[in-house]
Amino acid sequence: STPPPLVCCQPTMKTATASILALAASASAFAPTSSQQQAARGTQLSETKADLEALAEKSNPVLKYYDPLDLASTTIWGQSNESTIGFLRHAEIKHGRIAMFAFVGYIVHANGIKFPWAMQMDGAPFPSETNPPALWDAVSDDAKWQIFALIGFLEFWSE
Repeated sequence: STPPPLVCCQPTMKTATASILALAASASAFAPTSSQQQAARGTQLSETKADLEALAEKSNPVLKYYDPLDLASTTIWGQSNESTIGFLRHAEIKHGRIAMFAFVGYIVHANGIKFPWAMQMDGAPFPSETNPPALWDAVSDDAKWQIFALIGFLEFWSE
């Protein structure tokens, strides 16, 4: 006395073809066009102070160029000025992404969302706090050192 199979869930040639075509159409949406390919080849980095000033003039004609610490004129670690500008631009993008990631993490913890598995190898669960600073205080010192070691490794590896 087994129930009859569900007809709507059995794969047919029509559903398989429709699925393949839908996947192919969605993948083609992200394929570059010839104008995008040529624009990518023509992309130029602005790595001198004059290039930054020209870019700032085009990007924000009201504020124009703003560098109160005069970082675009300095050199770091005995490198050239162009290398320093490239390093600072890379650092600005990287730290902006980290700040966005941290904000999302803060919002996730503030809403009580957590992983369903144990936090530590001894089976200790994730803290039930919803206040992110209190949650950080509830994390063990070993876990904090593990986080800092991962961050240090990623910083070392990316440079």
